[in-house]
Amino acid sequence: FERSYMAFIDYYQILGIAKNATEKEVKAAYRKLARKHHPDVNPNDKNAQQKFQEVNEANEVLSDPDKRKKYDQYGKDWKHADQFESAKKSQNSSSAGYGGQRRSSDFGESESDYSDFFASMFGGGSQGSGRTSQAKFRGQDFNAEVQLNFRDAYRTHQQSFNINGKNIRITIPAGIDHAQTIKIKGYGGLGVNNGPNGDLYITFNIGNDPEFKRVGSDLYFQKKIDLYTAVLGGDIQIETLSGKVKLHVNPGTQSGSKVKLKGKGFPVYKKEGEFGDLFVTYQIQIPESLTERQKELFMELSTL
Repeated sequence: FERSYMAFIDYYQILGIAKNATEKEVKAAYRKLARKHHPDVNPNDKNAQQKFQEVNEANEVLSDPDKRKKYDQYGKDWKHADQFESAKKSQNSSSAGYGGQRRSSDFGESESDYSDFFASMFGGGSQGSGRTSQAKFRGQDFNAEVQLNFRDAYRTHQQSFNINGKNIRITIPAGIDHAQTIKIKGYGGLGVNNGPNGDLYITFNIGNDPEFKRVGSDLYFQKKIDLYTAVLGGDIQIETLSGKVKLHVNPGTQSGSKVKLKGKGFPVYKKEGEFGDLFVTYQIQIPESLTERQKELFMELSTL
């Protein structure tokens, strides 16, 4: 999860590189650490997700020249660099005398003065800074990735998560798709000076199922049937996600034949009562060992 902007994170330390590292060195360090801390590689490490997120966050900033420049200049407040520059220009403009535009050297002003001004602008300074100290800023958005079981995604259910030490419980609608992102309004970072909170964006990583393949709201399933049922026909039973279904196999069914079971697929996201279809593909199993009598019968059949 992303952190609030108030907490300083040393991105160079996270990637284990120097501040003058080249773009190539940043990329190499990121790839090495991303592989090392990936949650799939560390299923029993509870801190792997956080470490992996920190590495991604550090790479996102340091691999972007513009973001890296702001980070190097403003540290933990780099995301508000544009607002700072705008406010600083406004201050200089309003402080200009009749003889021309104000310069820092005219009043002995240093960069630390701007730092004080920047701190007050974001609620870190005294209230004597004037109107700028009351500026409201929206909190930072948080991002999270959640692992979800294939069959859990089939039903609407509630699930609890820990976001930056805070437990939240949300309802996950049936039919949520792999890599889909939903927004939880107001569950991001706290706003500054009573500004609105940021939002929480949750991306779902849904695992595969050993039996069903999902494409949108449709499901695909391979059913093995014996040679005799394929030739003579008969009734079989299929286990769908909503329960057992009886299915009639027509005589002379060929391997690879498909049938569609309408409405037996996956729920359509946020459309109550609507489902995709289930497509069943028949795979005919050829007997691997025959008795002498069975061989004789097949020989007899082959001559007819």
